[in-house]
Amino acid sequence: MDFVGARSAVLAVLRGVSAGDRSRLLHWMRTTNDFDEFMLSNNDVVLRSIAEDLRNCLPIEAMLNSEHLAIKKILDQREPTVHVDAFLYDDDIIDSLCEKGKMSRNYCVVCGSHKTAPLEFISHSFSLMELKFLYQYALPDLTGKILVDVGSRLGAVLFGVLHSDICTQASLLQNADVVVMNNVFEYFLDRLEQARAWEFISHNMRKKGSLLVTVPSLEESISNLQTDILLSQWVEEMKLDYDVYMEKDIDREALEQIHLYKII
Repeated sequence: MDFVGARSAVLAVLRGVSAGDRSRLLHWMRTTNDFDEFMLSNNDVVLRSIAEDLRNCLPIEAMLNSEHLAIKKILDQREPTVHVDAFLYDDDIIDSLCEKGKMSRNYCVVCGSHKTAPLEFISHSFSLMELKFLYQYALPDLTGKILVDVGSRLGAVLFGVLHSDICTQASLLQNADVVVMNNVFEYFLDRLEQARAWEFISHNMRKKGSLLVTVPSLEESISNLQTDILLSQWVEEMKLDYDVYMEKDIDREALEQIHLYKII
């Protein structure tokens, strides 16, 4: 059935519903989740398939033993915190795992009692929502452009990973059109190494008009580090319209952590 025929069929169904039930039917159509499977684009299907494949290859916490500094920082949090990779696990999957007893959103405050409190979740990856906002709304057409994802971990932003210290890749940064950095250093380098990495990036990423995406903001990332970086002489922040993302799974707070800069 083509679009015209399908539209006529839907309208015919609505006209055939009793006046008393028509408003109920329309309300159901506006609010139901039953249409979700028909709303997925091919891009959504591909991303979800990649996430599923990765989930089957990794431990549920998606942390590797080599990430010893990140593990230590998570353990040092004031509140009990677990790593839940946002690319691999959306809320529906987390709920399903909790129901099966494989994951929990809460921890026991007093061991052996029923008194519990919510766990803090932290992720080192973009969620599907954040990736879609980044590629569909924040960034321009990347055809023919060089994209660099620093600290890609599982490769959610860019599924082609170069295993190397970014501080040995001056030429890569100098030629990049877009560089993405999502919580890239704080949980993986000590403060001196963080400062060294930011100095290297700011020195080499100088192509005028190239773009830098960071989570959190550059100001927040370097404010407590000893660097000579003068942001006003390096970048101009580009205002992002977070309201353009109209899908129902929006997490406005997460989107507002994404910042876009242009090299000046």
